[in-house]
Amino acid sequence: MPVSASPALPRLVLGSSSRYRRELLARLGQPFETRSPDLDETPLHGETPLALACRLAQAKALAVAQGFDDDVIVIGSDQVADLAGRALGKPGHHAAATEQLRALSGQVVRFHTAVCVTRPRTHQVLEAVDSVTVQFRALTDEAIETYLLREQPYDCAGSAKCEGLGIVLLERIDSDDPTALVGLPLIATSRLLREVGWDPLMAPSSEAGCTHG
Repeated sequence: MPVSASPALPRLVLGSSSRYRRELLARLGQPFETRSPDLDETPLHGETPLALACRLAQAKALAVAQGFDDDVIVIGSDQVADLAGRALGKPGHHAAATEQLRALSGQVVRFHTAVCVTRPRTHQVLEAVDSVTVQFRALTDEAIETYLLREQPYDCAGSAKCEGLGIVLLERIDSDDPTALVGLPLIATSRLLREVGWDPLMAPSSEAGCTHG
């Protein structure tokens, strides 16, 4: 009796220009494409850092999904540092990063990393958020300047790369998923992918890699 062919899997698309998220998603060993969403990431009036992260993750996923006619699964994600209700995003340049780290010195900060997975063909839009609590140590201006010149983390929310030299700025990290603080919570992402019909353990991995759009 002939064996029927397996149904074609949807294309996997990461809706992000972040190299950190590309590197994290590549850990799942599956081929994927990237598309950069073009969004205004300005917080809305009265919007909390958590709500901002969730809104932008969904907006990125839905914006990128609009560019495809075939069956795709799109992942959108966003991270916002929450300092007592004040949202800290990517500093973008040295002066802003200096200001952020001065504010974070000695403080407890929550990093909210939201992820949205959508599969337009099945009308699924699923979301999750992972919040990590970080205790910064007291930082001198000299320490801040040395760190910024060496690592230049101007594309990281809160100006500290925990996977790099930024770890020396911290006293403690409390997290259920160490990948969340880097920029994409892979435990939650894998669960959402399974829920929309893509199991990283079942999908073929022979062509794993990332292509840019």
